[in-house]
Amino acid sequence: MPWDKNDYPTSFKNFEPLLKKKAIEVGNALLAEGYPEDRAIPIAISQSKKWLDTATDSEKKAFSKESYPKKNDKHDGEKINQDLLDNDVLVFSKEDKWFVQTKGAEKAAASFKTKDEAITRARETAENKESKVIAFKQGEQPK
Repeated sequence: MPWDKNDYPTSFKNFEPLLKKKAIEVGNALLAEGYPEDRAIPIAISQSKKWLDTATDSEKKAFSKESYPKKNDKHDGEKINQDLLDNDVLVFSKEDKWFVQTKGAEKAAASFKTKDEAITRARETAENKESKVIAFKQGEQPK
């Protein structure tokens, strides 16, 4: 069930206002993509804290002026494949790029110039999914 400023998970209760607003926004987007609440809540908390730590003052100011997320807000996200939620995250190279892909997914979620960048992204994804990262050597492909 989506959230708003009056109805949100109790784990958001003591957040400062901007963090709570961002966590609700992120959480609602995750719910719209098909994440169950018990998975959406920790991901929303993690991602909103990262945003708050890295956002510029002007980004924070602009976000604070936006209207508060509502339960009926529309999100553009595609429905996720529930079967992939617990799958490990793969890092592999192809040609001159490194790819991050959930095991069993049809396509990679992201590509990077270096293996280190790909592993960093894969670790973030795996942490959110509570899975592990499997990194291949250059030229090795997952089966």
